Amino acid sequence: MHIGLIGGIGPAATDHYYRRLIAAFAQAGAPLELTVVHADAPTLLANLAAGDAAAQVAIYRRLTARLADAGADFVAITSIAGHFCVEDFAAVSPLPLLDMLSAISAHIQRTGLSRIGLLGTRTVMETRLYGRIATAELVPPRGDRLGTVHDAYAAMAAAGSVTPDQRAIFRAAADQLRNEDGVEALMLGGTDLALVFDAATSPYPLVDCAGLHVDAIVHHALGNPLPT
Repeated sequence: MHIGLIGGIGPAATDHYYRRLIAAFAQAGAPLELTVVHADAPTLLANLAAGDAAAQVAIYRRLTARLADAGADFVAITSIAGHFCVEDFAAVSPLPLLDMLSAISAHIQRTGLSRIGLLGTRTVMETRLYGRIATAELVPPRGDRLGTVHDAYAAMAAAGSVTPDQRAIFRAAADQLRNEDGVEALMLGGTDLALVFDAATSPYPLVDCAGLHVDAIVHHALGNPLPT
């Protein structure tokens, strides 16, 4: 199947998806058919902050029509923050939508995790990932630290790179969630957090939202159902 990605939100997230898809299809010995269109990260973050779902859906709809013209069979959004309007978008999308939140929810059900720390944008953290996770408690940073994490994440996503100060903010928040709030794992509630945390070196278990989404895209494109 021909994969359509809405990328650019942010650039590092798009690169993360692209590299993982290339590796997965190479491992499967299958040709990768992929088209990527560009959405603007600052525009998304402004619409997210304003709660303007209609404006973001209009952008997605226009870009997805372009993907359909290119021959894509389905569309996926390479941004967790970009899923704030996903239900509205799914209702009008020119292509079937493979959304990230369903993949995350299914993973949590499979693993049996019950208390998970959450980092990402303010909306992701305050809504506990848009209220879509029913089988576990998502725990965001407390007090002023939530706003500090949001500001660092927004700057990192727009730049496509992480500074030492931003890295320190995310790691301090993760340590607090793990050591003081007793979470079992840390959810990377922003795709660009892959610039900071890696499963091979992390001192605590990770719920890699982008990785789960890529896995779902690969399985769908190759016609292989994910395990239940």
